[in-house]
Amino acid sequence: MVGIVLVSHSAGLAEEVAALAKEIGGAAVPVAAAGGTDDGGLGTSPDRVGAAVESVDQGDGVVLIPDLGSSVLTARLMEEPGAVVIADVPFVEGAIAAAVASGGGAPLDAVLASAEEARAFRKL
Repeated sequence: MVGIVLVSHSAGLAEEVAALAKEIGGAAVPVAAAGGTDDGGLGTSPDRVGAAVESVDQGDGVVLIPDLGSSVLTARLMEEPGAVVIADVPFVEGAIAAAVASGGGAPLDAVLASAEEARAFRKL
């Protein structure tokens, strides 16, 4: 299965969205939260993101979903074309779409495409 890493400035936000994604996408979907700094503050940590990528990588690729600003820059440090990719998507909606696609057995490019479709989701 394709792994998913949620990169946020807030550890709590990343953990809650990861829990929601696993609940909807399926408990077997490899989703990891990589939020906050190493000392527990707001921000991002390349070490946390790197560890999260390793924890969800099952050999089928990993989609990184950053929330905003410097989390995108941190995610870019982890990019490996064809293996670790960044989704430019709304944080919650993109995470859910990616988890559902991964749980359904979709390959990396299809999980990324599903997450990217979340940009067009309408609520009304």
